[in-house]
Amino acid sequence: MNQRPAHHLHGNCLTDPLAQDFALDPTTAWWTCPDRDAASSVGQLHVHGPEPGLTGRCPGCAQLALRVVTHPDRLRLRLGTGQGAFRFELPASPS
Repeated sequence: MNQRPAHHLHGNCLTDPLAQDFALDPTTAWWTCPDRDAASSVGQLHVHGPEPGLTGRCPGCAQLALRVVTHPDRLRLRLGTGQGAFRFELPASPS
């Protein structure tokens, strides 16, 4: 079973890096934890970071939900875990 890390940020800190490349407020999206079969919004995730990126975890069991890594020329986004995870590489938004 996953152990909960001691310190975390609020899931709403994912707003800026995700909103740059998505046309909606990403913190309103819902995620279902595969370990607990419990739903929560992205804004409720426990987020760890900032280096090498932001990692959002289930608030109940610390299961990995997503990772966001911002590079100067692209954004890497991973949704989910294992072989079924979605991975996106998006061009960075102009500053």
